[in-house]
Amino acid sequence: MAERIISGYNKLFELRLLHHYWLDDGKTVFDRIPGERKDHLFQTYDVGTFLDIAPSESTSKVLKVHGGILRNTATGCIAAIPGDASLPPDTVFEFIIRVRSAEFYNYTAMTLRPQPVRELCSEPGNEKFRFKENVPLYSNLTGASRGAGADKTLFLSREIQALDPADGIESLIDRSGALYQLTTDQTGSGMPGMQKLGNDKNALPVFANQGDVPVIVAPEGVAGAPARGIILTGEIPDDVFALVRLFAIRNSDDDFSFTDGNGLAKSNPPVFHLRFKNRLTWWKRIDRKRKETFSAEPLPLTFFGNASGTGQKPSAGVVKAEKDDKNNITRLVSEIFV
Repeated sequence: MAERIISGYNKLFELRLLHHYWLDDGKTVFDRIPGERKDHLFQTYDVGTFLDIAPSESTSKVLKVHGGILRNTATGCIAAIPGDASLPPDTVFEFIIRVRSAEFYNYTAMTLRPQPVRELCSEPGNEKFRFKENVPLYSNLTGASRGAGADKTLFLSREIQALDPADGIESLIDRSGALYQLTTDQTGSGMPGMQKLGNDKNALPVFANQGDVPVIVAPEGVAGAPARGIILTGEIPDDVFALVRLFAIRNSDDDFSFTDGNGLAKSNPPVFHLRFKNRLTWWKRIDRKRKETFSAEPLPLTFFGNASGTGQKPSAGVVKAEKDDKNNITRLVSEIFV
């Protein structure tokens, strides 16, 4: 989808927030959909129906000082500066992502961890600090890529890692180069349930994953801070779902930089991808006699297509978590009444 920039301005970067619930076609991942069908799905997409992305106050000030502009698009936003404008090499842009639609939590693959706000005081000094747990931070300094040359795609999520004892249901896992997703919690009594998403993780997008939630380094004198999440500041509202932080220069991979050595917008500006994985659930069909039958495997929830191939597909609005006697989640279920 081409976006026109006002004459005299050069694009700094484009940020695309793409959700696979709205873009995949049944079991077919968006990136593998051929030709016109893929174009059609992309043209119907509008991230603004379920997410809001806005610059922080300091980012708005930096853009204003340098005569820059920011335009929202159906897929995210585009930043541009005047053709002769030069940005300092330490320029950082920060964006706040909020959830607009409550249904986002039903069809988005996450680890089901809440994001409570916690207020703590330092000792001595009694200075107040506020934390929000489990908030991810996506950045072009730590993001991974796929492909090379003209086919290189820049993702803001960290590379997906091997299984960690702290990983819960829906975590994405690298197993010997293949991409898996946990379909149960870990119980300590053997391998958890997993669903293979692809034999080669490098052939799939770098989806938002559990590794994107940063470790919190608490200020000196503050005890009891959450293990992962962010420290809230005056610029970050309580209802923040995620942060995007973009740096002008990435020394380890210049393709992720959005300015050149002179601080000017690059002739080939980067397009940053943030991909949200759609949820996998067991589809439970319930007939009029209350007889229940399950799908043979967890299936992806999608707006377009039908992962089961035939029959009615579930609504994305209600997903139930089944648990064992120790409160571990054993599977996520979507009910279909037939």
